[in-house]
Amino acid sequence: MRRIYPHRHLLGIEGLTRPEIVALLDAAESLFDVSRRSVRKVPTLRGKTVVNLFYEPSTRTRTSFELAGKRLSADVINISVSTSSAVKGESLLDTVQNLQAMQPDVLVIRHSASGAPHHIAERTRAAVVNAGDGTHEHPTQALLDAFTIRRAKGRLEGLEVAICGDIVHSRVARSNAHLLTTMGARVRFAGPRTLLPVAGESLGATIYDRIEPALEGADVVMMLRVQRERLSGSFLPSTREYSRTFGLNPARLALAKPDAIVMHPGPMNRGVEIDPRVADGQQSVILDQVEAGVAVRMAVLWVLAAEANEFSATGEPRPAV
Repeated sequence: MRRIYPHRHLLGIEGLTRPEIVALLDAAESLFDVSRRSVRKVPTLRGKTVVNLFYEPSTRTRTSFELAGKRLSADVINISVSTSSAVKGESLLDTVQNLQAMQPDVLVIRHSASGAPHHIAERTRAAVVNAGDGTHEHPTQALLDAFTIRRAKGRLEGLEVAICGDIVHSRVARSNAHLLTTMGARVRFAGPRTLLPVAGESLGATIYDRIEPALEGADVVMMLRVQRERLSGSFLPSTREYSRTFGLNPARLALAKPDAIVMHPGPMNRGVEIDPRVADGQQSVILDQVEAGVAVRMAVLWVLAAEANEFSATGEPRPAV
């Protein structure tokens, strides 16, 4: 039997093929309505164990992975690094090896060091999901963004997607660029020159150092968080200046297509990168992204933890729902 996702781990979007991305999005679609039922649970991963190991703060990603595992009936363990042996000096590898001795099926890892999930994936029997590593990638965020876009627009191919803000530090921007270009969308990066990557074109994106031309005719506008902790010295003079020159307000949004959707991976800095009237407006799908995150992460856990006989002979999704 052919699995719909032939990889042992999900460490990034880079390197995934279009059929593999479509398979994950279709699996998420098949699981989406579980969260809208009166009983929000299916037996698909009963007897499996998922460990969420987060070395960075998180609200949406951590909570949605926890909900995803529980709604699939898996046993879910959440480890807060602030209350773990890491504060006593235990290394990431030692932590994971001790967890591995308890026989988990999936390790979901968020870490500030780029490449940390890859390092662990080479040293554990469990499937590893990258929940964000440094400035490298955030694959499930890109998948849920694509899922949201596809639901709103009916397709990904041929769309003009403007990703605006702090691109150089954004793992979300990198993963989205890989996914969207693979799926045939055209990506535009817009930000101050100090916040643009040196080799942004290598990600398949067109680069703009002003937001207005990037927004013109866009089907999708994705705003990124301004990382306040980095707004010093040579990056930006102030958040007020940033809002004035790069904030998404109703006037700037009018440059995009009339039916353009507005996205943000969160957390938002209201009044800085996005005007509250836009964040809460009719074109915003920001809360749709949050809802999609549960379905997408359910799909990822399912394809990584489920047994091969839970897939049809053709490779089509067949979760027990």
